[in-house]
Amino acid sequence: MKIAVSLLALPLALSVAACGDTWGERAVTGGGIGAGTGLAVGAIAGWPLVAPVLVGTAVGAGIGAATTPKK
Repeated sequence: MKIAVSLLALPLALSVAACGDTWGERAVTGGGIGAGTGLAVGAIAGWPLVAPVLVGTAVGAGIGAATTPKK
């Protein structure tokens, strides 16, 4: 069950990652989505929660900032 939930959470998080128009908005929203995903995965896996949240935040913010559309 834990693996099934984890496999569903990741694509959902990636599909809504980095909503916003500017570089900063996308980094902040991507970081928030990454933090929530890291928290969920860490809780489901039974890990201590701080490390998955920090990693999720960093990855989400990086992806959000990197995928800002050029206008």
